[in-house]
Amino acid sequence: MEFVTTEKRGNVLLVTMNRPEVYNAMHAPMHNEMHQVWEDFAADPDLWVAVLTGAGDKAFSAGNDLKYTAQGGKGTPPPTGFAGLSMRYDMEKPIIAAVNGFAMGGGFETALSCDIILSADTAKFALPEVKVGLFAAASGVQRLSRQIGRKPAVEIMLTGRHVQAAEGKELGFVNEVVPAADLMEVAMAKAQEIASVSPSSVKATKRVLNMMDDMENLKVSLLYSRHVMNELRLTEDFSEGVNAFVEKRAPQWKNR
Repeated sequence: MEFVTTEKRGNVLLVTMNRPEVYNAMHAPMHNEMHQVWEDFAADPDLWVAVLTGAGDKAFSAGNDLKYTAQGGKGTPPPTGFAGLSMRYDMEKPIIAAVNGFAMGGGFETALSCDIILSADTAKFALPEVKVGLFAAASGVQRLSRQIGRKPAVEIMLTGRHVQAAEGKELGFVNEVVPAADLMEVAMAKAQEIASVSPSSVKATKRVLNMMDDMENLKVSLLYSRHVMNELRLTEDFSEGVNAFVEKRAPQWKNR
């Protein structure tokens, strides 16, 4: 691929947005490449967790490539939305955003579309679309207000101001802030931590999480959890986890 690089590290896929000359801003060809990356990741039984970051030390992603758009750049974004993630509702494998620099607009929305956000202490976030006549339409309005609450999210969205990494952690959309030099090591360690547990259980957990916005009624959501648990009981990983516990040994997960 031209605008994205990938690297398999055991059961972990490292994905790097690779347009550092424009701060990893995204245009239609890049969106489509990322769509294919996530399609392949979802379909690969040997990949259980992904880490997403940006090339260079300045930017995770500057978001939408407005210069490309202004110059009449062509291409149709994929149905899965910005970065192939913002409108992808069925991903059952976790994605960790390792935010190595500024995440602006669609770059911030891409991070919010991931399951965990780990941030360099030098990173900053913003939804500055209102400053250029747009708004955070690639899930920023919905995701930020759900992840930190309506009032603080509205203030960030309506002012377009920058949020430093430390404040992001205080607000709750950043899981952990680490020194920039340690970011990728911490991100890969977190990915390995997740990859050490049952991948079938992780997928079941994400399946329920993915459906929660469509199931506001607690009773309905709990009934769905029971359904997913019944499916989980049929997997080899379920039997392996129980047997390994009884036999006092480390489980050998199969992702099936």
